Amino acid sequence: MRRLRQLAERTPAGRERYVDLLRALAITMVVLGHWSVTVIGRDATGQATGHSALGDLRWAYPLTWLAQVMPVFFLVGGYANAASLTRLRARGGDAAGWLIDRSARLVRPTSTLLLVLTAAAAVAWLLGADPTRIREVFWFATIPLWFLVAYLAAVVLTPPMYALHRRLGLAVPLTLVAVVGLGDLGRLSGPEELSYGNYLFGWLAVHQLGFAWHDARAGPSTPDLPGVRRRRLPTSRRAGLVFLAGGLGAVLLLTVLGPWPVAMLKVPDERLDNASPPSLALLAVAAGQLGLILLLRGPAERLLRRSRPWQLVIGVNLVVLTVFLWHLTAAILLIGLLDAVGTLPTPAVDTAAWWAWRVPWLLLLSVVLVVLVAIFGPVEARSGRHRTGRRAPRGTRARTASAVAGYAAVVAALLVNSTTPQQTPEPLGTPVPALVAYLAGAGVLRLLRSGWGTRG
Repeated sequence: MRRLRQLAERTPAGRERYVDLLRALAITMVVLGHWSVTVIGRDATGQATGHSALGDLRWAYPLTWLAQVMPVFFLVGGYANAASLTRLRARGGDAAGWLIDRSARLVRPTSTLLLVLTAAAAVAWLLGADPTRIREVFWFATIPLWFLVAYLAAVVLTPPMYALHRRLGLAVPLTLVAVVGLGDLGRLSGPEELSYGNYLFGWLAVHQLGFAWHDARAGPSTPDLPGVRRRRLPTSRRAGLVFLAGGLGAVLLLTVLGPWPVAMLKVPDERLDNASPPSLALLAVAAGQLGLILLLRGPAERLLRRSRPWQLVIGVNLVVLTVFLWHLTAAILLIGLLDAVGTLPTPAVDTAAWWAWRVPWLLLLSVVLVVLVAIFGPVEARSGRHRTGRRAPRGTRARTASAVAGYAAVVAALLVNSTTPQQTPEPLGTPVPALVAYLAGAGVLRLLRSGWGTRG
């Protein structure tokens, strides 16, 4: 508490505290959402299994327009990335230094998760566990890494995309939305491969809006190019109402009258999925969420001027990635523990017993996650204090190329893990080539953070 109080007292006057609140709320909602819709059952062999309840809760589909908060995560990510990149460049730094600096907060907690899960998988294999079962558990625990693939790609592209934003402004996200629309046509009428780029373009469109929000917040003190107004996000109450009404209207047209599902989260056995890859319907929801964010901004900022709410937001943000990465591992551990002692409830979804089990289920999961965060959270907290760019040294081309290569290896490895079927026999939980590529990429970024490649 003392440290939180000190951090709150040292908060710069110009910091956009609302962005930190939104990040904390988004991750909290992801965690609670995943936990709440979990259905526990048993397979033919009697082993505990889990799946999403959304397929049996059709009445809840419109609620996913609020529950699908990954657009909020990418929006605030764009804001934060633009803010940190401009600060570093103001001190004389470059894109390479920024990428290396960013990797500390993002890659180190991810490496911890993967190494712990891999070690657990290896032990289970040596004890005679089925490699297919090992993969199933590993796959479930690493579901959060699927979204991290897209976010890390957005981080790598931040320097060139922010430069493009400075030149073309809001035309960039509008163009990306049009590209997503072309991808949607490919998914609906073929070829489906045309939609694969939406995994990147959809989230980049939202990320670019974060740049525009940052420029609107920065105000006249930020050096401008001609046509500055076209790259600032309108943030008035009127703009919030326009975004909210326009987003809701568009999503109703695309889902009720159009071909897209109403649910914005994955529904078992549905042919189309709005989030994988992002569809125009999901981007319409993102626009509506942006409008709601702008409308609630004033009350939220007044709340965050108070010390205790702001300290709470700071505390969550110190370990926010750890919470996100480990929340499904917490579910696996709790299921295993309850199953081992013979007290694992498996009520049918949407029954009175299932709903009654939601409260103790969430409370028990919270306890397990708190323990995991207490163990692994310091890795992220220390990473957040790491700043390679304090003196803002300018790097060589080799250093820049090494940083990009390190990120590319990490992203490729996480992508391979996420796309490998969960029924694939994997003694280590993930394909060995993916594990090797990840360790190589993370190792390069670690060397760069230590100062390797600064000279020459």
